[in-house]
Amino acid sequence: MFGKETYIRRRAELKKLVGNGVILLFGNNEAPANYPANAYSPFRQDSSFLYFFGQHRDGLVGVIDVDNDTETLIGDDIDIEDIVWFGSVDSVSNLASQVGVAKSGPMKELKSICNEALRLHRKVHFLPPYRFDTMIQIMDLLGTHPSQQREAASLELIKAVVKMRSTKEAQEVEAIERACEVGYQMHTKAMLTAKPGVTERFVGGIVDGTARSLASKVSFATIFSQHGEIMHGCPSAAPLEAGRLALCDAGCELDDYCSDHTRTYPVTGKFTQRQLDIYKIVEECHDYALKVARPGVRWYDVHMDICRLMTERLKELGLMKGDTEEAVRAGAHAMFLPHGLGHMMGMDVHDMEGLGQQYVGFDEETQPSTQFGTNCLRLGRRLEENFVVTDEPGIYFIPALIDDWRSKGHCKEYLNFELLDTYKDFGGIRIEDDLLITKDGCRFLGKNRIPYHPADVEEFMAK
Repeated sequence: MFGKETYIRRRAELKKLVGNGVILLFGNNEAPANYPANAYSPFRQDSSFLYFFGQHRDGLVGVIDVDNDTETLIGDDIDIEDIVWFGSVDSVSNLASQVGVAKSGPMKELKSICNEALRLHRKVHFLPPYRFDTMIQIMDLLGTHPSQQREAASLELIKAVVKMRSTKEAQEVEAIERACEVGYQMHTKAMLTAKPGVTERFVGGIVDGTARSLASKVSFATIFSQHGEIMHGCPSAAPLEAGRLALCDAGCELDDYCSDHTRTYPVTGKFTQRQLDIYKIVEECHDYALKVARPGVRWYDVHMDICRLMTERLKELGLMKGDTEEAVRAGAHAMFLPHGLGHMMGMDVHDMEGLGQQYVGFDEETQPSTQFGTNCLRLGRRLEENFVVTDEPGIYFIPALIDDWRSKGHCKEYLNFELLDTYKDFGGIRIEDDLLITKDGCRFLGKNRIPYHPADVEEFMAK
């Protein structure tokens, strides 16, 4: 939690941006893993509630009355039975005082606040809910059915939150830097643990344990697999095999902010020539983004430039053919890159994704694509100073996709299916880092760089 002045300033700015009405920011409740008393741990607070109210306790709602310039933290104090099991915690009034909120009240007061606002036909603003208990709570308070709540969510509030959270304060950047340092430990330990015969699950456990030991938790479910062509490949019980590539996509959450890195490396510590041919293309695409990312540049344009660069290099290997511009226009590159170049990152690893990617990553100038592959680009808008984005190109050989496109003849004029068939056992390669957009360019976040240049990877793993 930052100093109370941070939250006072943020709420004041939110009032100006929203303009009028009553703002409801719902904190999260405990989420049961398999029955009510066995909750997921550690507790994860809603990010937007954290951004404006800073408290990690469950069962809280922040109320901001814009017109009357009042703020209230709503929540029930815990009783003696909870104290026996979980220990003493601060009262809701103390929690409110810690973040500069003058008023507090029990949960039943929230119904009275909402009833009065509805009676006076005042606008009640809320963000799109993503948990069913919050959806039920909104229905009880406002009478809006869960099936209608995403449409009923306040566009004014969504745009205000996106505007504020997109540009990172210096203290937020420092928090992300600390998370990236833990990310370095997670990934380098995985690189040193990955050996033939060791299971994917064991390496994944080392990664997760490092996050729990040095931070609060992983920022998303760890991906560690020899099947790098599977975008979200969970660690399996399969032993690592000599000659295969291992892909590790993992990050941590520390002080409410995230890291997110991906590295791909040979299980034996030494690339084969075929692996190196593909790896160097991904490396070149990754480094191209570093050269061109700066304020005013459209991330969509960087993504498409990388698609062209990748197509040119794959043509040199014989995997693609034909005119590069026409191939990219047809979406042939998505055979190898079926996702976007990167996304916003901050308190959420896909920052603010729950608010609607069309508001977070796009704007009136740049709209999401509907084409396969490019439709997974989460960020297309122009970059601004102090944005934090991921740079994560990849090349994947997905047997089912190869077979599907071949059977349909899709993009056959741009793809060498005969050669593609020989790569079905290759897997996939992705290299990902977290970038801060600076005044005149960009820079890596995190003091230590996880090895990714091929010679550095081999040297590190040999040690």
